[in-house]
Amino acid sequence: MRLMGDISKDINSKFPSNKVKALINIKYTANWLNSHQNSFFKPFGISPQQFNILKILKGAKEPLKVQTIKDRMIERAPNATRLMDKLCAKKLIDRIPCPNDRRVVHIVITDKGLKLLKEIHINVKEDLLENLTQEEAMQLSDLLDKIR
Repeated sequence: MRLMGDISKDINSKFPSNKVKALINIKYTANWLNSHQNSFFKPFGISPQQFNILKILKGAKEPLKVQTIKDRMIERAPNATRLMDKLCAKKLIDRIPCPNDRRVVHIVITDKGLKLLKEIHINVKEDLLENLTQEEAMQLSDLLDKIR
C-alpha cells in the first residue's frame, strides 16, 4: 500500500480551515485526474471529453440530438460542437440530418468509433482510485454528492 498524499505537503501550504483545505484538495485532485486522463487518451487521438461523447452515443443505442449529448456530458463543454466536428472528421461519429426539420441534426457513433472504444477499454491499465476500497469509494462519492 502506498503512503497517503497530503495536500499541505503537495503544494507546500497551510490552510485557515479544514473546509478550505478540502476545497483546495478537490480542485487539486480534479486537475491531477484531468492530467492523467489527458495523457491516457493522447495516444488514441481523442480527448477525455471526446471519449465521453463516444460513450454517450454508444450507451444511447440510437442517434441523439447534439443538445441531448451536451446535456449528458460529464463536463459541460461549451465547445461540444467543435469536439463533435473533430470526431466526425476522424469518422468516429456521423451526422444524420433530420428529414422533418433541417435545423435538427442527430449524431450516431460509427463502427470505427465503436472499435476505438473497444481498443481503449482493452488498454485501461491503471485505476486512478486504486488506493480506495469499495467502501471508501462509495463514501467519497456520497460526500461529493452532498457537496453538490
